[in-house]
Amino acid sequence: MNLRQVEVFHAVMTNGTASRAAEVLRISQPAVSKAIQELEREIGFPLFHRAKGRMIATEEARLFFQEVSSSFSGLIHLRAAAARIRDFGSGEIRVACQSAISTTILPKALRAFQLRHPDVSITVQARMSSVVKDLIASGQFDVGLAADEIDVTGVDATLFMQQRLVIAVPAGHPLAERKVLHPTDLHGTPFIALAPEDTARRRLDGVLAAHGVMPKIVLETPYSTTVCAMVQAGIGCGLVSPLTTEPYLGRGLVACAFEPVIRSRTLLLLPPNRRPSRIVADCIEELMAFSSTGADAFD
Repeated sequence: MNLRQVEVFHAVMTNGTASRAAEVLRISQPAVSKAIQELEREIGFPLFHRAKGRMIATEEARLFFQEVSSSFSGLIHLRAAAARIRDFGSGEIRVACQSAISTTILPKALRAFQLRHPDVSITVQARMSSVVKDLIASGQFDVGLAADEIDVTGVDATLFMQQRLVIAVPAGHPLAERKVLHPTDLHGTPFIALAPEDTARRRLDGVLAAHGVMPKIVLETPYSTTVCAMVQAGIGCGLVSPLTTEPYLGRGLVACAFEPVIRSRTLLLLPPNRRPSRIVADCIEELMAFSSTGADAFD
């Protein structure tokens, strides 16, 4: 088989009909039919039933399409890479990070980086920390920022930032008047919890259990930014990074210090056994310059 035959097959499966595939590929419908017939001869099994001028995919075609789709994902990436090389000859950088970082530190750091490298293509994905780690370990992304709850096997990890976490409280809530909250203040209080695997959640659970305190968990989410939005809506209180509270302060949310102190740690992740390029090194430099933003602001 050749790539053109596979491309025609992919177009037919994706668009549903040979005529539509012909339009997308800008070839004639007979050329589509011929390519499919040649492909069927090459692979040794029929891909479509022909009935009243229609091509109906066989079960074998659907299985084959799954494999073809995987290959096309790689081809699409190659085309995208070629376009980036054409449009941004000086390179590209791919950054994956946890949600809280993507809306706070990262925009500032990338703006500073962009001023140094205006022609570099930047790709950003905000994901859960475990996914960030996988993207870095596989080499799909160049730089990662993730919470320290992850297993760092397969990546190079260094401490990026440490913060004292705060309790986000809805404006007008009785607890909003207090500068410092303690475990007993949270007993029976409607509470928006981070995901069970989150290190900060586990540390808070340990502190509350030691004091015999049980808040009323009304919602769970892996994202601090979601916690803040829910707090702003008045659903409950939540433990968050002070960075994520900034857009909400004075807009329905109050940030209160919490004792005993609970800290979160963010890790900088790099692919293993790979020396960072100059562009990646410059990006890391800008990230580190902003890593102290908001850290330990309540100390």
